[in-house]
Amino acid sequence: MKLSVGRLVSILYRKNQVYLNVVLKPLQLTAAEVPVLIHLFKRDGISQEELSSFLVIDKAATARVVQSLLDKGFLRKEKDPDDRRANQVFLTGHAIAQRATIFSHLQQWTDFLTDGLDETAVQTMFTVLEAMAEKVEGTDFREWGQQG
Repeated sequence: MKLSVGRLVSILYRKNQVYLNVVLKPLQLTAAEVPVLIHLFKRDGISQEELSSFLVIDKAATARVVQSLLDKGFLRKEKDPDDRRANQVFLTGHAIAQRATIFSHLQQWTDFLTDGLDETAVQTMFTVLEAMAEKVEGTDFREWGQQG
């Protein structure tokens, strides 16, 4: 079988989702909610639209995740004072209190994946993955559909 980066990344992604769903269950969080919280830990108070854009997910999916986190007490929502049509999303004290636990679980996943690898292999892996991520983030794949 030919080597496939996509296949390997897909396996890692799916297993990461399973792992996060298991370890975050006591916090009543899901793997789908974690990226929203992580981004808000960095940029609290942004709009749902900005959140969708940054996470590269559609507005409906963002609305569902935000609503779930609101219902669980991790977020609060306010109308943007400059644009009453837009909602700003803020972390609650409850979410902030869980920050260290969430990041600890994320680090445990990285530690699990890199356990047994020497430091050179780990650094090479991160360098290659970062290069691939930059490449895809800077590519507009809609143009690919117009070729040929």
